[in-house]
Amino acid sequence: MAEPVIIQLIADYGIGDPAFAEVIQKLTYLDRHIRVSAMSVPAFSTIATGIWIAQFATVNAFPGLIVFSNTAPRKILPGMEEKTDGGRLVYTKLEDGATIIAVNSGYALSFIKEKIRSVHIVNVANAGSQFRSRDYYPDAVIAIANGDTRLIGEEMKLSSIPDAPKNRIGFIDGYGNLKATCRYSECTLGVGTKVHITVNGITKTGVVSDESYKVNDGEISWAPGSTGGQNRFMEIWVRGGSAREVFGNPKVEEEFQITPA
Repeated sequence: MAEPVIIQLIADYGIGDPAFAEVIQKLTYLDRHIRVSAMSVPAFSTIATGIWIAQFATVNAFPGLIVFSNTAPRKILPGMEEKTDGGRLVYTKLEDGATIIAVNSGYALSFIKEKIRSVHIVNVANAGSQFRSRDYYPDAVIAIANGDTRLIGEEMKLSSIPDAPKNRIGFIDGYGNLKATCRYSECTLGVGTKVHITVNGITKTGVVSDESYKVNDGEISWAPGSTGGQNRFMEIWVRGGSAREVFGNPKVEEEFQITPA
């Protein structure tokens, strides 16, 4: 390999699920020189998957980084009209050198759509195993990592990738912060503006803030978070508390509303 290979594995197996260990072992079995880090997202959430694909592939990315993802629900997803079929494994390489090999399902590629110049189907089996992330996909990932392009197939139309959804909870971190799918550039309300925040049927008053605005203990804030790079994702957070608890334990992918108070 020209560069050391780091694989960021994203999947919805669940924290502590042995499936992660099996996939990591298969990848390492195929190439002892790689390093693999695993990231769990909520079950079936292509929104959370898409946010973390974007984060890993665009923030501190480098040649030799592979973001390998499989979140493949076979159901109707929020904002879509048709049931997904589990998706196909696809390949793209960004200008920063990061490679993405991911199941193209739902919104998995939506948050990096504007950075993709071309995306290709990976010619690998998608049927015949209940665990394609272990049985089939690692072979393709390691082959591509080693410069073998024979499995990179037909180019997909970028228009087939849906736009990122707006005003949905994209991820909930360990502190209970509700990371949103909208970016800082889309926030039209000025810092210090009082707002009504509605999540999970609960409405609270908060304030628009950033690094320069002091938020008091217990106050709810609508502010740019720590993910998203130069154009960060917004988030709902509580100084010294948990937005998840304040809003009654909402789920990832739920809609929310922000309106001037």
